[in-house]
Parts: sequence; C-alpha cells; structure tokens
Amino acid sequence: MERFTIEHFPKTPFLFFTGKGGVGKTSVASSLSISMANEGKKVLLISTDPASNLQDIFNQTLYNTPTKIEGAENLYALNLDPELAAQKYKEQMVGPYRGKLPEVVLQNMEEQLSGACTVEIAAFNEFAQLLTNPTLIEQFDTIVFDTAPTGHTLRLLQLPSAWSTFLDENTTGTSCLGPLKGLEPQREMYKKAVSQLTNAAQTALILVTRPETNPLKEAARASHELYDIGIQNQIVLINGYMQNLNQNDDIEQAFINRQSKALEEMPEQLQSFEHYYLPFVPYSLSSIELMQAWITDEEVLHEIASVEDTSIPKIEQMIMDYLQRKPKLIFTMGKGGVGKTTVASYIALRLAEEGLSVHLTTTDPAAHLNWTFGDETVENLTVSRIDPKVEVSNYEAEVLAKASETMNEEGLAFVKEDLASPCTEEIAVFRAFANVVEDHQDEIIIIDTAPTGHTLLLLDATESYHREISRSQGDIPASVSNLLPRLRDANYTSVAITTLSEATPVYEATRLQEDLKRAGLSVDWWIVNQSFTTVSTTSKILKQKQQSESKWLQEIQLISKDRYVTIPWVKTAPLGIKGLHQLKGELIK
Repeated sequence: MERFTIEHFPKTPFLFFTGKGGVGKTSVASSLSISMANEGKKVLLISTDPASNLQDIFNQTLYNTPTKIEGAENLYALNLDPELAAQKYKEQMVGPYRGKLPEVVLQNMEEQLSGACTVEIAAFNEFAQLLTNPTLIEQFDTIVFDTAPTGHTLRLLQLPSAWSTFLDENTTGTSCLGPLKGLEPQREMYKKAVSQLTNAAQTALILVTRPETNPLKEAARASHELYDIGIQNQIVLINGYMQNLNQNDDIEQAFINRQSKALEEMPEQLQSFEHYYLPFVPYSLSSIELMQAWITDEEVLHEIASVEDTSIPKIEQMIMDYLQRKPKLIFTMGKGGVGKTTVASYIALRLAEEGLSVHLTTTDPAAHLNWTFGDETVENLTVSRIDPKVEVSNYEAEVLAKASETMNEEGLAFVKEDLASPCTEEIAVFRAFANVVEDHQDEIIIIDTAPTGHTLLLLDATESYHREISRSQGDIPASVSNLLPRLRDANYTSVAITTLSEATPVYEATRLQEDLKRAGLSVDWWIVNQSFTTVSTTSKILKQKQQSESKWLQEIQLISKDRYVTIPWVKTAPLGIKGLHQLKGELIK
C-alpha cells in the first residue's frame, strides 16, 4: 500500500471527505488543504461537522464567511454551524402551523425534525449555496468540504414527492425530515449542487477510514451508497497505519498485527478504488506545524517519561457498583467502532460470574449464535440476537401498509426513502428490545445498542399524539409504552457510554449524553475503551500515545463527574471468556 503524498492529491476543484466519527476527517482535510496551499493553490476549507475542531487547529476564530488562516499562505477556512442551520430549518417547517394545530401535534412535528437527518439536510442547504456560488468558485482553485452528505440525504433531495405538501397532515409517523417545501426556493440550487457532486471532473470523494474492521466496513457502506447515486470518483485514504518501528516491543507488534489483519479483510467495495495510507501519529494534530510534519513524514517523536498510571479507575469499579445496585436494565451506548458490544459482553460475563441471572442481547449483524463467547457457555447467562434487517423490514411493512390506505405512488416513494433514515432502524430495533425486556423481567438485561434521546422523544411524542388523534402510521406496541417510563427511572435503568480517549469520540459522547438528558435519561458511567495509559510498553510511539491520552482522560473525568472507568488496549481480540478477562484490570480500592 502506497503512502499518500502531494502527488496523489485529486486535481478536481471540489474535494469531499467522508467517514465515521473519529477516523480523522478534519485532520486529513486540514492537512491536505495546508499542503495544497503551500503548493501555491488558493484553497477554501469548509467544515459542516458539529464536532469539528478547526478553530483549535488554526488557533483563531472562524465564521460562516471565508477567513484567512494566519501562518498559512493561500489558505482560507469557513465554519458552518449545522445545528443552527437545523434550528432555522425546523422553524421554517413548524412555524406556519403555530396557533393553527394542537400543541401535541406541534411537539410531534418538532421532535421529528430534531434528528440527524434534519441536521444533515440543513447542512447540505448551507454548503449547496457555496457549491453553486460562481463568485466564490472563481476566487479559489480548490474548495474542500470536510463532511460529505450521505446517500440517503441525496436520494431524498432528488425525490419529487419530498418537495410536496402531501405530508402536511400526516405528522404521526417517525419521519426525520418531513416535506422540504420550506426550502422550495433552493430547489434548483440543489439540482446544480448534486450535478457538481456527480461530475467526476469537478468532484472527488475521499473516504477516510482507519485500518480497523468496523471503520473499513462503514467506509465500504458509504462508498456503495454514494457510488450508486453517481458519486463515483472515489479515493480510499487509510489513516493511522503503523509500520514496524520497534520489533522488540510486543505491544507495538501486536498493534501492527491487528491492523494488518483488518487490511487483509478489507471489503471488496474499497479494494476496487485507489487506496493510500497516512501514518499513525500518537498525538493530536492540533497545529499547522504538526499537520505539515505529518504530510511530509517528518520525525516529530520525542523521548518522554512513561505515564503508565495504575491509579486510573478500571472497569471492575463499575462492576462492583452494579453488583451493589442491581439495575434491571443496562444500556451500553456510544458511536460505532468504540467497542459497545465488547463492553456489554464483559459486563454480562462478570455479573453472571457473580451469581446474578443475566440476559444479554445484541444487534450486531456479524454475531453468530453464541456471539462473543464462541462455543463456551456461561452459567447464569442467556444470550439473544435481534436482527436489525428483519426488524426494519417488519416495521417498514407495517408503516407502508397504513400509508398505502391514503397515499398515491408518489407519496409512498417518499415514505419508502424516509424509512431509509437512521431513526427507522433505531425505532424498529427498540420495539424488539422492548419485547425482550417484557420476556426477561426476572433477569438483569444488558443491551449493547440503544436509541438516541431523539428517538426516545420521538416515540414519546408519537405515543402522546396517538392518545389524542385517531390516525397513525406506526402503532406503538404495549411493550414500548411500558418501557419508556422505566428508562427514566434511575433505579431501573443504567446507561453507560463507551468512548475512546480521542477528540472526536469524546465530543460525540458528550453530545450523546446531552441528547439523552433531553429525553430524561441520566448517564451513570463513562467507559474509556482501548486505553494505552495502563499498558506497559517500551515503544516510543506508544509512550507518546499514552501522553496524548492524558488530556482526554482529564476531560472525561470532568464531564463524567468522576464516574468513569477504563479498559486497556489488549494484544488479541477480546473473544471468549479468557479473551474478555483480559479487560479486567485490577480493582481500585
């Protein structure tokens, strides 16, 4: 695999970066923008990512207009606020109905428009204006967007029915979007923007990922979605690839081996494109100097004292808390790729080993019959799996059956695409979880994936609406109605957020906590997975990784109010009882 250098930069005037949170989109986009600017190109870097740390990287305030970056010739940056844009969009949708529709209807509409899809549409609205602005295009040689729209959003924008008003009186479903008529004046602009995106001479899509299984799978899914709608000029950029530096250190060698295995199993979708790598660095790319060194492969490591710290709280501290309190329902939450499934498995194993009756359920599509434990059985532990595809299919069939009673083909086309949103899967899977809770009330139930606060509020709002209005799209089952209030009972439900000690995962976990708080759920614990802080290593690069983690552990300590524990990075994948016991660490007295 070849290292990504200035020679490999796409020559198109527009560059879009996409990838899961935490893979380094902003760092890569910023570094490449700096390099292109150093080559004499006039570059505009645009962020629509709510977790973006562009202002920290450049150490200056950025606005929604191009701002010259100090210390970087030819480079300008622009920071769009997608949350603010989403608020404006929501008011455009709901505002005209205030005073005309019952309050419960307005609450339902507002919650429908509080999800990730609305934020994404609103963000697209913002950068579509830039993508089609001839004055701006003439000013710059290259315009770089550090977040790309999903295939779902772009498909919605191309549906004629998405722009109609036929859903005005059909606000009882679980739509993340609603009709786009509030954006009707921009409709032609969107067509031009989509045309620019699908023109290979104008736009290149850079799929940023890491040499790890889950990020590679997610990159392949995004690639396929976007390729199918015409964005076919794609490059795969694998961020954080480590090559042999110190063959005498077994931890470093194990780290490299795990990366190599993931790359050997890279999805075929990604193998069909050119793919390059950028090297692993153990520090935050938080300055122009560090990013320049990264792209040019300059040595930036330096000798540091070991920060191995045995006083860092380990996961057993949380286990002891659960043994004492015995919550009936434990959710492990977090963004994809942080290790929720592993954490849920460990909690289930340890509580069962301590004599409690435990039921563990997963939505992991890769899970086999016995899931993480292979062929091993654990006394006091039962395991089940919910298949998201089956649950979504059942839910879609139910919604479409009701919708077909009142809608024409055009209307149904919109509903079908709207059902492709992330909220649909959350709601469908949550309904299945609710049934599991009903069936296992005599056990402690551990769930490895949970809905966001938005989805819980959406279910709540829809249920309230159903109580007052007779028509509906998706009925709320009794099991869901029973579970919703239990989730807000701190004695019944415990929420544990899993994250990594890196910038974006911490920002995303913080937003998740705020989202849950909005829905009335409190977070009991933060779990920092794959931490190097307590790992004994002689590797110079991993010692510096330890040091860079300390800042984020301090941040997590503050955000969690000291309710956090860590799980060490381990040499082999934590599968089976023995593999999971690697995560134990020593109990902090």
